[in-house]
Amino acid sequence: MSGGLYSMEGKDFDKTLDLKQIKPYGDTMNDGKTQVSFTLPLPAGEEAAEAAKQLLRKMGFDDPHVVFYRELTEGFTFFNCYGTCTHTVDYTSISVPKVESSVMDMHQCDDFIRENIGRKLVVIGASTGTDAHTVGIDAIMNMKGYAGHYGLERYEMFDAYNLGSQVENEEFIAKAIELKADALLVSQTVTQKDVHIHNLVDLVEMLEAEGLRHRIILICGGPRISHELAKELGYDAGFGMNSYADEVASYIAEEVNRRKG
Repeated sequence: MSGGLYSMEGKDFDKTLDLKQIKPYGDTMNDGKTQVSFTLPLPAGEEAAEAAKQLLRKMGFDDPHVVFYRELTEGFTFFNCYGTCTHTVDYTSISVPKVESSVMDMHQCDDFIRENIGRKLVVIGASTGTDAHTVGIDAIMNMKGYAGHYGLERYEMFDAYNLGSQVENEEFIAKAIELKADALLVSQTVTQKDVHIHNLVDLVEMLEAEGLRHRIILICGGPRISHELAKELGYDAGFGMNSYADEVASYIAEEVNRRKG
């Protein structure tokens, strides 16, 4: 890209960046300034700070600085560091798999279901396995929703059932059979040691064993979930961070309509 300035929402921005060599922005374009935080299994002290700086250099940072450190507990120290990133990425070569559907608001989605499907859609959501976090599934399911995006309970053309947290896959499937679910929404927040991967795969395998997988739209979501990962694990769609109920509702409505043909 050539030099100069361009306007975005009334502000002027430096246009000297090269999209084929993107690096972090701190104070000025292309300066690579980066903040990094981590914990080392070392006692707090100058030796530990030096170890942190050496690690930053090996990560590809020039001029590393430890601006703060504090012992968390005996033998473990937390560091807040700054450095200049020397690496770049080619933004123009990036292609990210995404859920392919339009995004309708609540009223548009309800109208779409009435006109094209003619019945309410049954959706069951839960945080499954050992996961006790419900913030994600509540944001999608609960009537009040999140950030101005109403949850599926508020839609006229959805029968939405939020089972809450720590729902075993067997219980989840039993409820899907009982209610003749059109879609299952799985929220996974706890990801230590890839427990979410094992739990998500287990659900797919159990649905396949019951002969139900092809009959149900299977969706997963959470801060570590991407559409690409969801597809790899055998799901129809994955919704990660910054996803809202209207995106999920629109996908379900359009997918049910597509399948009925």
